Amino acid sequence: MVWNDYERPHADLREAIERIERAGELLRIKGADWKLEMGTLAEIVYRQESPPAILYEDIPGYPKGYRAISGTTNSAKRLAIVLGFPPPSHPLDVVRAYRDRMKSHKPIPPRVVNDGPVLENVVKTGIDVLKFPAPLLHEHDGGRYLGTDDLVIMRDPDEGWVNCGTYRSMVQGADRVGLWISPGKHGRQIREKYWRAGKPCPVLISCGHDPLLFLAGGNEIRYGLSEYDYAAGHRGAPYEVIESEVHGLPMPAHAEIVLEGEMHPSETMPEGPFGEFTGYYAGGRGEQPVVRVQRVYHRNDPILGLACPMIPPSDFSYSKCVMKAGMIWDEVERAGLPGVQGVWVHEPGCARMFNVIAIKQAYAGHARQALHLAATCQSGAYLGRFVVVVDDDIDPANLEQVLWAMCTRCDPVEDIDFIRRAWSGPLDPRLPKGRTWNSRGLIDACRPYEMLKDFPPVVKASDELRERVRAKFDKQLRKR
Repeated sequence: MVWNDYERPHADLREAIERIERAGELLRIKGADWKLEMGTLAEIVYRQESPPAILYEDIPGYPKGYRAISGTTNSAKRLAIVLGFPPPSHPLDVVRAYRDRMKSHKPIPPRVVNDGPVLENVVKTGIDVLKFPAPLLHEHDGGRYLGTDDLVIMRDPDEGWVNCGTYRSMVQGADRVGLWISPGKHGRQIREKYWRAGKPCPVLISCGHDPLLFLAGGNEIRYGLSEYDYAAGHRGAPYEVIESEVHGLPMPAHAEIVLEGEMHPSETMPEGPFGEFTGYYAGGRGEQPVVRVQRVYHRNDPILGLACPMIPPSDFSYSKCVMKAGMIWDEVERAGLPGVQGVWVHEPGCARMFNVIAIKQAYAGHARQALHLAATCQSGAYLGRFVVVVDDDIDPANLEQVLWAMCTRCDPVEDIDFIRRAWSGPLDPRLPKGRTWNSRGLIDACRPYEMLKDFPPVVKASDELRERVRAKFDKQLRKR
């Protein structure tokens, strides 16, 4: 595998941060308090154009070396660094690079080792998870959240595969953290298997690791495929993992902070509310399982990974859009859909709820096929809302072009379909409490196939004319 400017993939979060800073994509903030200031700063920074990653240093009340990082993947350039792609010039460049890699992508299982930086400190007694600067991100959050950019690591008790999902983790006490997992997620399915057998569910929570693992953990990888294997296939080398002391679960050898414990079916505590990626305090406050923390592993001067959900854009929404777009593109092509020209998942749709697929129409029904596949494939199924299909002359990443196509090529009665009782969850703010399904709007914004030859032509200068005029007036145009 060719890694462009880098001779090898980064070894850990620290090396990734070094590369991000060399690329001019890092902002160092000193003195931000864990109580509301970190989250508010993220909201301020991520409303700016081309926002950087934020490294929080000198956090009041914590040792000088303790830090926190957010936004490591949230620009086209940073995402390319993490994934090992060429520097992009258009948002779809990273999506295309991802799609191309997936054609030959092969999962690589981790390599078990006996030692690594995460074992620099092993805490067995006197555990206090608030030795790390877990933030209160939003004013109405129900507590401090240690796990937002986390990996919750579990092993399926029946099949033996390891799942690494990103599920929010709220501090409930010195040696207790709550764990909220949406219905249908792999981690919840695994947890229920242990409980049905009358056993506690062993778990690791990694709270600082290679950003590529966060990209894998936050997306819908197919059931049975470990995020370790999937992410390693992208980096071109296996992850080194260490088997944890109590339960023998694999933790990243180069992780910053890892908690080890177990969940018991009868032990719950009030969790939430939490300001989520939809921009709402969705999910409310309710009883959720608690992890009894039995071990804490951490590096010297640990770096806590943060994700700060908010009204999009956030410090992770861009990377979610790129990854999800690439995954949907890969899945619909593998399902046999021809002529896909591009896929984009838009940030205002919370990186899930407004997805656009562009095709070159080849037959009647092609557009509807694209809509249904994009809406129901594994990567597009959870918590969706609208899917739009456009012709190949429309840039799916350009919202103005997409809206123009919707307004001029879509007849509401003829060209909008619905899917009912689709997979959703409590984080959907539109759902009544207790319901975990919603509907999907499928919008065909393509020219009708039977009108392709007769549809009115677009008012647009040819590429040749535009370039000739631009070259003639180049000096005057550059004065602006």
